[in-house]
Formats: sequence, C-alpha cells, structure tokens
Amino acid sequence: MKLKLDAEGHVVAKDGQPIYVHDDGKEIAFDAPAALQKISQLGNESKGRREALDTAEARLKTFEGIEDPVAALKALETIKNLDAKKLIDAGEVEKVKAEAKTAFDEQLRAIEEKYKPVIKERNELRAEIVAEKVGNTFSRSKYIAESLAVPVDMVQATFGRNFKLEDGNVIGYGRDGKPLFSRLRPGEVADFDEALEIMVDAYPHKDTILKSSGANGGGAGGGNGKGNIVTRAAFDQPALDNPTEAAKVMANVRAGTVKLVDNVA
Repeated sequence: MKLKLDAEGHVVAKDGQPIYVHDDGKEIAFDAPAALQKISQLGNESKGRREALDTAEARLKTFEGIEDPVAALKALETIKNLDAKKLIDAGEVEKVKAEAKTAFDEQLRAIEEKYKPVIKERNELRAEIVAEKVGNTFSRSKYIAESLAVPVDMVQATFGRNFKLEDGNVIGYGRDGKPLFSRLRPGEVADFDEALEIMVDAYPHKDTILKSSGANGGGAGGGNGKGNIVTRAAFDQPALDNPTEAAKVMANVRAGTVKLVDNVA
C-alpha cells in the first residue's frame, strides 16, 4: 500500500490520520498511535511466550532419551518393588519390565475401547456446534444483506470452508492457511464481515454475486415444462460442487431469465 497524495504532493489525512491506498484501491486511515500500541502489546506477548518456551525446553532436557514417559514411570515403580535377589538377575528384571508394559498396554486399550463411543459423540456434538455457530454468523451478516445478491446459504456454501470457530469467535482464513487480518484495525484479526469482504474481493467471479455488478451470465434452464425454473434442491449440490456454475445461475436469476423456487408445483 502507499500514501495518498493530493495534486501538490501533500499527504491526504482524515481526522488527523494519513490515508493509505491498498493495491485494490481501498482507502484506509492509518491510526499510528493505535498501531504502535498494538505492536508493543504483541511484542510483550511474544516475549512472554518465548520465555515460557525456554523454561519448558530447559526442563525437558532433564528427560532426554526417554521416549515413553508413562512406561518409564511404570518400570521404575516395578523395579522399586523388586527384592535384592531379583535385581541381581538382569534377565528377571527385563522380564518383569516387559510384563508390566504388556499389562499397561492392555489397560490402555481397554480404556480406549470403553470411551470410544463417548469420544465419537463428543466430536459429533462439537462439529454440530461449530456448524451452527458459523451458520448463524452468515445469517446475521450485514455485509451479505447489503452487498451480495445471492442467498445466504449459497454464500456459505462457497466461502464457509474458509471460516473456523476459535475461542467462540468465527475467524476467516486465507488461501495460505493464515488468519485474515483487519485493514481497519492493524495487528488484529478481521471480524467476520471484513474477512468475508476480503474473500469476495479476491473471488474470480465476484461481479456475479455483488448487488452492484448487474452482471449477466449463462445458466441452466428448466426442463419439465415449467419454463426456466430451477428448484433449490436441484441447485444446492451443484452449487457446492461447482461455485462458478452456481454464480452463473444466480446471475440469470437476477436478470429474470431463470427463476429459483423451493418446489415446482
């Protein structure tokens, strides 16, 4: 991005804050004090994490060479219970250690089998909670309502996979697998609407889903003697499989050449 200059080469400011122009043409006022404060905060957090990591690594060096801590503790406990005569016989010690490990592995497998249904149910419930939270966020989106010309469920079908639920917040991720950061609040993760807007701006067919585009495109017509009608049920799965074709159909819906209905009478 670069500073916005007037005709005389002076920096353009708004409310005392210089205006920066991003590569896509968007203009953002840069709040330098807020950015410096955020950078300082992040620096302190990074220092704290680094110190904690150094402490943890120093403690772990004490246990270098131990691949299975649980088995090692169990073996030590077994050895403590051996009498002096058995300790003289190294073969007997190894036998007892092997028996102890076998018994522990069997116990562990039994516990895993016992709680496998509970873990499965927990994972399914967690997935449902994530889907509901993300879906509700799409439904309440002001950006979708004001800027997009396609139904909420189709927007979610196209961009939903790029959002994750973290600590109760719906976070948008870019194609590089990293969180999308706010342009309005430097150093902070973008909120849902801003993240979605960034994704739409990068979408190759954004003109077909924006309200202001007025784009026309190809699409599927109805068969069944009902004219150019597409049912939502017939549209949903193709929309998931091929967002490009879905966008073309929606362009025709806006143009009035195709009608999207819940059911065909």
